[in-house]
Amino acid sequence: SRLLPSVGQACAEMYYKFVRNLVQDTAGIEALRYLPLIFTLFTFVLLGNLLGMLPYAFTFTSHIVVTLALALLVFVTVTIIGLVRHGLHFFHLFFPEGAPLILAPVLVPIEIFYYFVRPMSLSVRLFANMLVGHILLKVVLGFVVALGAFGVLPFVFTLLLIGFEVFVALIQAYIFALLTCIYLKDAIHLH
Repeated sequence: SRLLPSVGQACAEMYYKFVRNLVQDTAGIEALRYLPLIFTLFTFVLLGNLLGMLPYAFTFTSHIVVTLALALLVFVTVTIIGLVRHGLHFFHLFFPEGAPLILAPVLVPIEIFYYFVRPMSLSVRLFANMLVGHILLKVVLGFVVALGAFGVLPFVFTLLLIGFEVFVALIQAYIFALLTCIYLKDAIHLH
């Protein structure tokens, strides 16, 4: 038996620890019970983002239906967690503690609006970044093919763009998971 982990096992452990630390640092130790959900969302979004970097592959996270479904899953799950954990006290989320009562007619509608806009914000951010980046990449690659031997400069630009797109794919998966953790923190701790 081996005492040292293989490279694959070490990478898998680092990946797991990265997501675990994200959940714990953002939402607190109590949120670790939801680590499987966050880990699955992060992995699904990351693989969906990176899949489009392969030739003839399809980036399913570049479709609003997919990202909206993921965002609604997060929204409903976080709302249920908040309601189960706090009961009707969960609705105190819509009126910040310590705010003067006279501001309630203004603050409560703003907070409710903000709460219900979360799924749209979460889904549109991911969808738009993946769609625009991959369209730009395909357009530039089209120039390379059309220019033939004169396509050296667009080809070099394409290599830089591919590196940037991989970076964007990683960042967007991270942001999706980070915002999910922030919403989860709100549900667990009510602000």
